[in-house]
Amino acid sequence: MNSSPAYSNGYHPQQQQHGMRDKVRRGTRARSRELRESFSSGGNFGGLRVSEHDKQQQQQQQQGAPCTDFDMAYFHSYAHVGIHEEMIKDRVRTETYRTAIMQHQSSIAGKVVVDVGCGTGILSIFCAQAGAKRVYAVDASDIAVQANEVVKANNLSETIIVLHGRVEDVDIDEEVDVIISEWMGYMLLYESMLGSVITARDRWLKPGGLILPSSATLYMAPITHSDRYSESIDFWRNVYGIDMSAMLPLAKQCAFEEPCVETIVGENVLTWPHVVKQVDCHTITLHELESVTTNYKFKSMMRAPLHGFAFWFDVEFSGPALAGTNNHAPSSLISNHPVDGQQRKKRANPNEALVLSTAPEDPPTHWQQTVLYFYDPIEVEQDQLIEGSVTLSQSKENRRFMNIHLEYASGGRSFVKESVMR
Repeated sequence: MNSSPAYSNGYHPQQQQHGMRDKVRRGTRARSRELRESFSSGGNFGGLRVSEHDKQQQQQQQQGAPCTDFDMAYFHSYAHVGIHEEMIKDRVRTETYRTAIMQHQSSIAGKVVVDVGCGTGILSIFCAQAGAKRVYAVDASDIAVQANEVVKANNLSETIIVLHGRVEDVDIDEEVDVIISEWMGYMLLYESMLGSVITARDRWLKPGGLILPSSATLYMAPITHSDRYSESIDFWRNVYGIDMSAMLPLAKQCAFEEPCVETIVGENVLTWPHVVKQVDCHTITLHELESVTTNYKFKSMMRAPLHGFAFWFDVEFSGPALAGTNNHAPSSLISNHPVDGQQRKKRANPNEALVLSTAPEDPPTHWQQTVLYFYDPIEVEQDQLIEGSVTLSQSKENRRFMNIHLEYASGGRSFVKESVMR
């Protein structure tokens, strides 16, 4: 190996210096993997566009924060085929994107598209099938090498240009008409990939251009889930006739210290959902993603043990005429003119926009729902108030991690829960 190769990703390879917790979480998209000691050496990978190392370094200093060890770990996690298999097999996700592309074919045919975080290139191929003039498929993960092979195998090399590098680093020497990206993480904002879409928008998108999805809404609601609590906690009270309740504190910590990604159903939800954050992809800024805070007030619809709060999201695929001005958020339980912090109470008109929903009452997706469980449930009566606040902020240690500060009160008792989504 040469001592100073032209690295394909446009930044120096570094060995991991900070300890990434190697956690295994069911359904997780960003799995921790061992970092390779270096990236692939330079070359064109049979048509894969690679920028010169020195030029990329200069751009990196001019256009944004440098690529950290954590970023490299994140990109390398997406080099694993299992993550892409999981996402592509999510038919709700993949078919909704294909439908959205075909519904907006008039805005894509003959136009220039950027696919941010292209992965295996499937969305880029959908855009080419919709008649795109040119598609720039951008991915900093080594999966870009396979994406380029997929493009060649489908005879689309004249239309799709795979760029192996970060959005902050790669060169596109023209304005683009459309940005498409599947950027959503758990609780919508985990992974912070929306920042890459914002960067692409600010660098390349023409005024009035199309962004798919165009908007997103994050929801929360209190839940009851006795079966889950019993399986994880009450199990220890009697183990083959042995009292192992001394294990309860550790069991609660291990089961509920961090957010859980799992599937719940509508019957688990105690109230109408509350809007934590509404995102307009045409106008949101990087600064807005650093911290999101909302105050909430729920009224329980039933008497039940309150075990925690669930979070889910919707994204909407609106056309250029609606994007940036459409106030109609896409949840299946919504009001007509929602704002952050408002509760949603009736169904949207399904003709207004195509929606991809991860709500408990909708068909399941690989995102499932994200649940913050309490160590101990709170018994609530019908119509009892549950109120407090939640703050979601990017971790200073690693901006792709999310710090969660939850304050909640009910029945005269107040609590605080701190958690990190890693």
